[in-house]
Order: sequence, then C-alpha cells, then structure tokens
Amino acid sequence: MHCKFIPAVFSLCAAMLFGTAAQAEVVPLDRVAAIVDSDVVMVSQVKERIQAVRQQLRQNGTELPPEDQLQSQVVDRLVLESIQLQMGERAGIRIDDGALNQAMQQIAARNNVTLDQFRAALERDGISYNQAREQIRREMIINRVRQRRVRDTIQVTDQEVRNFLSSEVGRYQTSADFRLAMIVLPLAESASPADVEKAAKAAGDIYQQLNQGADFNTLAASRSAGDTALEGGELGWRKAAQLPGPFANAVSQLDIGQITQPMRSPAGFHILKLLEKRGGEGQLVQEFNVRHILIKPSEIRSEGEAAQLSQRLYDRIAAGESFAELAKSYSEDPGSALNGGDLNWVTADALAPEFAEVMTSLPENQVSVPFQSQYGWHILEVTGEREVDMTDEMREQQARNLIQSRKYEEELQSWLLKIRDEAYVETKI
Repeated sequence: MHCKFIPAVFSLCAAMLFGTAAQAEVVPLDRVAAIVDSDVVMVSQVKERIQAVRQQLRQNGTELPPEDQLQSQVVDRLVLESIQLQMGERAGIRIDDGALNQAMQQIAARNNVTLDQFRAALERDGISYNQAREQIRREMIINRVRQRRVRDTIQVTDQEVRNFLSSEVGRYQTSADFRLAMIVLPLAESASPADVEKAAKAAGDIYQQLNQGADFNTLAASRSAGDTALEGGELGWRKAAQLPGPFANAVSQLDIGQITQPMRSPAGFHILKLLEKRGGEGQLVQEFNVRHILIKPSEIRSEGEAAQLSQRLYDRIAAGESFAELAKSYSEDPGSALNGGDLNWVTADALAPEFAEVMTSLPENQVSVPFQSQYGWHILEVTGEREVDMTDEMREQQARNLIQSRKYEEELQSWLLKIRDEAYVETKI
C-alpha cells in the first residue's frame, strides 16, 4: 500500500479515536514504520514483506536470518522502493490495469500455468492475488524509473566492444554454448584389460542402438551410471572450454540431435548428444525490416492519454494516411522518427519482449493495433523479412549487452545510494 502521510489528518483521527478511553476499548491501529520524504512505510507493509521473504527463503532452503536483521533489511528495502515510487509519481509514470493484467498473464505463462492456476498457487502460499498485483505494479513503476534515470544514460563505445572481444573473458563469454546429454559407462582406474574391453563393447552396442533410432533418454535411464541418468542424461548448458579437450572437439562438430562415438576418459566411456546450440559460428537469424510510431507517457501526458493518441494515429493510418508522415510528426523515438519510423533491419532479441512478440507474429505489410512496452505505446509495421548469417554482429551485440549490463549494475548501486542519501528518512521501529 502506497500511503500518503498527512500529519494533521492523522492527528485528528487519533484524537477522535482515543479522546475518550472510557467509552470504548482501545483497538491497536497500524503504525508508521518510517517517514520517507512525503510518504510513509507502515508496520503492516513491513510485516507483509517479512512474511513473503520468509516464504521465499524457506522455498529456497535458505536459513532465516535473525528477526532484527530481517526487519532492518525489509525496512531499508521498503524505504528505497518508496523513494523510487515517489520519483515515478512526480514523473507521471502510471501502470494501468490493462498493462498490469498483461504482466500477470506473462508471469503465469513463464511458470507454465494459467492465470487462474497462478492465483490459486499464490493463495495456497498465503499471498492474496490483489496483494501480488499491487507489488507487481510497484515493481513495474520502479523499473521504468530506473530505465529513465539509469539505463538510458549508459553508453557503450565501439572501442569498449573491441577491447572486450579481444580479452580472454570476452572470448569465453561470447563462445558457443552447448546443451548436452550424456551416457556414461564407468571404469575404475585399476580396471583390467578384460573389463575395459567389456565396457567398450557395451558402449559400442549402445551407440549402434542409438544410430538405429533408439531413444537416448530411455537408454540413459536404463544403462548410464551418470548422476543425471534418470533425467535422460541431461547435463544442461556448457561452454566448450568447460569440457575435456576431446569432448569439446567432438561436440563442436555435431549438428543438433547428433551423437558422438563412444569416447574414453579416465572415468570410463561416454556418449554425448547435442540437444541445442547457441552462439558460435554460422548463426543464421531472422531479421525484420520494421517501422514504428512511439508515443510516450510523460509529466504532461498520462498513460491513458498516450494510449488514446496512439489509437487515433492507428485509425488515421487505417483510413489511408501515410505511416511515414505520421511517424515524422508524432513519433517520440528520436532515432527513427525523421526516417518515417524506419528501424531498418532488426532481430527479435534486440528489442523489448512486447515489441518482439508483436513483430514476429505480424503478417508482412500489416499495421499492428497499438500495444504497450516499457518505453510507451507503439504502432508497428513489418515491411520485410530475411535470414542472414549474423555471427560477427551477434557476437558484437552480445558483448555490448554484457558491457551494458555490467555498467548498469554498477551505476544502479551508486544511484540507489545517492537517492537514499538525498531523501529525508525517519525510522520509527
């Protein structure tokens, strides 16, 4: 709950309630835990957040800290949230119910459940759905404040990208990732030649069955001695540098779905299967030639007014007006407005998730209805699609994203300390 602290009203209510103690039994009211500029954090908010934190720590199997330390941490967190929410309010940042409902649906989808199932799961954990909605609303406002105040100010130069890519860390982080499964037939270091021959024959038999169409997961569960045998031998994602040399060379030559021949190591015989691959050489990606109109909410334009303006522009385009001319006149994306909203060729992973979802599902040369992202309201049109080898470009973009994320974390912590120091905070508990 985002409460406004009005001392006169608070004092009046207190006088009315407690002025005649003989008339009624005193009922404890909510108390102020901290005054934060023109806002307050209430004790009830602290208790609710402590309950949620306890629940999360228990689910993660983490030992609970002492009660006084937990309360102090929670109060500090709520104070910082209050400062950022007040900044959002002054900047005119609003999250309407439509955007909030969409966010709740996306959270449910990421957890592979329906919205009703998500609501039921929250209630089983003792968390009301409305409480969860309001917390998500707060987090969305805070994210937009951080976007404007921190992320949008970060610059990454081409020289920084080149330096990163030429470093050992950069080469490692931008190298290919392999998602692997493995069947292991173990051998002791003291195994006799007869034991080695027997294991080699068993590995050869499994390899032959796999080539004849046998299911890798089934054979892993029944024949492998690996820790993840019952999970189909799943190893998860690995960099080539994390694998023994012979394994890395063999895996690098596989296509997705292929298996290696049995390979010997000091631990036994291994058969690896490549389940997925990302990064590395030969990265064919889908590109979209797209143009858009962006309408941003601001101090003088609410979320609702931004949505209404984008709808009016959509109606004008549908009536036959030029997309490009309307983009030049109204779009608030400085990088594309003067070009009629043209973003040129872009990939889905370089864009906000909401934008990418609409772009990849929209038929060519059709204009989307207005939709919202973290940047504002968009109308977009896909004017072309193509598949290109983006190995170098993707590696550079990956490096740029890694540098930007590192800078953002550094800048964010400094910014949070700064706004905390500049705020008036009086703790009451």
